[in-house]
Amino acid sequence: MMLVEGQLTTNQVLAAFRYDEPYLFLGAAFATVALIAMGFCVLRRRWDGLLICLALFAYLYGQRLWLNSEVLRISLHGNVFFHTLRAASNYLVPVPAFIFFYIAGFLGKPGKFSVWFLSICFFLLTIGTFLFGPLHIFERINDVLVILALVVVLLRSILQPPAKTTESTAVYIGLLCFVVTALWDNIADNWIPTKIEPYGFAAFLISLGYVAARRTFQQEEELNALQQELDLARRIQLSILPEAFPETGAFRVAARYVPMLAVAGDFYDFLVTGEREAALFIADVTGHGVAAALIASMVKMAALSQREHAAEPGRILTAMNAALCGHTRDQYVTAACLHLDADSGSLHYSAAGHPPMMLLRNGQVTEIAENGLILAAHPQASFTTAKHTLQPGDRILLYTDGLVENADAHGELFGFSRLSSALQQTTALSPAAAADHLLAAVQRWSPTRDDDLTLLVCDYSQ
Repeated sequence: MMLVEGQLTTNQVLAAFRYDEPYLFLGAAFATVALIAMGFCVLRRRWDGLLICLALFAYLYGQRLWLNSEVLRISLHGNVFFHTLRAASNYLVPVPAFIFFYIAGFLGKPGKFSVWFLSICFFLLTIGTFLFGPLHIFERINDVLVILALVVVLLRSILQPPAKTTESTAVYIGLLCFVVTALWDNIADNWIPTKIEPYGFAAFLISLGYVAARRTFQQEEELNALQQELDLARRIQLSILPEAFPETGAFRVAARYVPMLAVAGDFYDFLVTGEREAALFIADVTGHGVAAALIASMVKMAALSQREHAAEPGRILTAMNAALCGHTRDQYVTAACLHLDADSGSLHYSAAGHPPMMLLRNGQVTEIAENGLILAAHPQASFTTAKHTLQPGDRILLYTDGLVENADAHGELFGFSRLSSALQQTTALSPAAAADHLLAAVQRWSPTRDDDLTLLVCDYSQ
């Protein structure tokens, strides 16, 4: 007799499993989709309310399919807690569902009150189930609320269909499949017990997956096109930077340019490259990216137009300021201009809100500052020129503020003193090796950059 009962129980379990097999598969699939959606939010570091609600909806729905399976019902027939949990889970599933419909725009503006009302009702049913156990009245209240809410969603979808696009049509069809099958299961349950709602929900998830995949491909195409444009912009910007300073008897110059992004607001130029004369220019546009790079191109043209006044750096900056004012869209420019004359042994320097020039002479570093206002800030600004004696063996460093303002993991800036010390260490190096040494020192201090790095190292050898 016990063997017969054992065989009967085994047959029941097998029959229940065969009945539950598609629903168990769907439950696992829905839970997997939910975990993928949540993982996508974590990877993007952006909490998208629509995606989170969909993930919760899919996960709870998948878990309900498992909890409502015949296999578990038979296996845990006498377990009171299981039956309580099973009933309570039915009331939690609609909460993220209707929040999703509201965020997605299927309920309209008045839907906010309805969502709050329904959510409170479903939470009260859940709490009541844990307090008083599964009650038939709770099931009837849940059925009425779900049916009414789904009818509203269905009618609104029919009366106010979305604009006819491929994506909206896919979501519309998937939503209709889910709402119609859910309504059928909830209304016809008392007369013709069916379980087709999970298939409607699967169709809904497939439609959303189609939209997500389509948008992903579109974003990839847009990103590729944008990357191509940025690469082109980078090549164009690099083309406006001068080639290597020509080797002359009196001056040797090395330049280094390391943009933070594909394009940058830093700029440098050699206004004069004569055998006995040199004029160097360096500038830094506030901000980063394409806008700063466009203004840097304007700065180049303004500087080139003043090349004939290279011996008067203050005059160059004054004229550039007048040309740039009103054309930089609230972005400003710091700049420094240097003129060197080997015949007269003179150094002329002027700057506009720029970090001070550094002069390495006999192993000692001196900061030279002759600063006026930043360029493009005031149309009447004027700039003066500082005059110094130039001596054989002098090494001059012009740079943008990215070198001194790079911070380490503790937020401490590299600073002028460290840059000065690093410059002192380059006494025996060539200009090119010295430039590389300075960049390496900054990058060791702060492996991650938040600004462009540009520098010019100029040696005077008489």
